[in-house]
Amino acid sequence: MSSTQNPSSIPNVATIAGVDPSGGAGVLADLKAFSALGAYGCGVIAALTAQNTQGVAGVHVPPTEFLRLQIDTLYADVRLHATKIGMLGSAEVTATVAERLAHWQAVNVVLDPVMVAKSGDTLLAKSAISMMREALFAQAFMITPNLPEAGVLLEQRAPESVKEMYRAAERLREMLPLSSERWVLLKGGHLPGNELTDLLFDGDRMIELPAPRIETRNTHGTGCTLSSAIAALLPQYAGGFRPVESAVRQARQWLLNAIAHSGELAVGNGHGPVHHFHALWRRPAAGR
Repeated sequence: MSSTQNPSSIPNVATIAGVDPSGGAGVLADLKAFSALGAYGCGVIAALTAQNTQGVAGVHVPPTEFLRLQIDTLYADVRLHATKIGMLGSAEVTATVAERLAHWQAVNVVLDPVMVAKSGDTLLAKSAISMMREALFAQAFMITPNLPEAGVLLEQRAPESVKEMYRAAERLREMLPLSSERWVLLKGGHLPGNELTDLLFDGDRMIELPAPRIETRNTHGTGCTLSSAIAALLPQYAGGFRPVESAVRQARQWLLNAIAHSGELAVGNGHGPVHHFHALWRRPAAGR
């Protein structure tokens, strides 16, 4: 088996997702998050997009047999301590990923159910949504939907208050295997107000995670980046006190800082990316 929950040094973390050429979302953003948070990143390409900070011009889904070959070749060789799942595009791709994760007994699978880009463009076929619920949820250690995604998954309108988020988180948890530790991180950023609240729920403890809202247009790829940060940190907190809660709290704080420093970048004319390397890059002094 290629996976283990006890890395002896730097954890290996894989992303299975789409490619955003502008680098703000998808596999390229995932690899930045892994690197910034001390994990070695690997990647499997599940979809290609023609995309920038303003929108998505096209999506191409590679043949599922090649996707299977990518996964099997990687997991047969590299011990992976976590896997992040992002944009999958189609029902066939979703089914293939679910089947291969089960085969390789992948651990710490963090599923970000990517459905719509920040620009409003659709990234997941409707036929893939039921496949995600039926096949891929069984492999997920954690799912990280935002409120519109939660509404689609639950086949109801999106939650419009923290109180409604509680019930949605409970219902989402019921979709995951009940016999083992599984988590829902329901992201409340779509609610109005100067403070946003996420909910972290394992079927027993409902943890409210508040944070100040940062006013900026640079929010491209925030969902991808948060789920990748969690995947990078979960193996590093293994064996500690409340490891999942600790990993999620650190990932959220790191993302908030990445958003706060996003103005240091100048990428595109639409929704810009967050600054994944805000804590690592030094800005040159003026005049040099």
